Amino acid sequence: MDYKRILTVQDISCVGQCSLTVALPILSAAGHETCILPSAVLSTHTAGFSGYTVRDLTEDLPAIAAHWKKEGIRFQAIYTGYLGSTEQIEDVKDIFRSCAAEGCVTVVDPAMADNGKLYPAFDEAYVEQMKTLAFGADIILPNITEACLLTGWPYREQYDEAYVNGLLDSLRAAGAKTVILTGVSYNEDTTGVVVLEGESRRYYAHKRYAKGCHGTGDVYASAFVGALLRGKDAYEAARIAADYTLRCIEVTRTDPEHWYGVKFETVLPQYIQTLN
Repeated sequence: MDYKRILTVQDISCVGQCSLTVALPILSAAGHETCILPSAVLSTHTAGFSGYTVRDLTEDLPAIAAHWKKEGIRFQAIYTGYLGSTEQIEDVKDIFRSCAAEGCVTVVDPAMADNGKLYPAFDEAYVEQMKTLAFGADIILPNITEACLLTGWPYREQYDEAYVNGLLDSLRAAGAKTVILTGVSYNEDTTGVVVLEGESRRYYAHKRYAKGCHGTGDVYASAFVGALLRGKDAYEAARIAADYTLRCIEVTRTDPEHWYGVKFETVLPQYIQTLN
């Protein structure tokens, strides 16, 4: 197995099973040297908790990157999740330019919106800046809402395959290379992911649960990147990540007290076995 060094850039929610506390163990379990760049530190995530603390680390990012440049540290892959500001997007773009090894794979999860709405911390200026990062990456993993914001495509709660194909066409026209479009559901019973790679468009559907769990987007993206770097093609990595995320939801649903995340750790042995 080729041992790769990957950098993931996103926030740390100390409690809540999302962002870096999800990405680090999943990518490590996939067999990769996983380096982190925290964009912020939160006592908990922001969904369902109150009175949480937040420390923004924007001012620290340039100095960290400068040290890496000085030391000649390079990464075979760079994967970004939630970024807290337009300034952080610019910092990440600089890291893409200066800390990427030859053949580096760049993956952007443009985590900024869902269910037709931007997250409260973001505005249109953030969307415009995110476009410059996403469309410069090798692979992007937007949901339907984020894909609409990146392209100006009208958002719909109800849609068909023609709508999704039009959205993919708009992403490609805007500069996207490979697209993993998540949360694509054509009926009440299933949901899935569409993989646009070159001229190929493939859809993988799986069971849909009416009530989701916080952090599953981070679980999915991390599992996808981990599989991709193990030599799986984009569709196979997307399928593996979807199956893993679904299993995480299933084991969590049996515990009503575990409302704040998914028990992804308990399913890691199955994920590792699938990769092997």
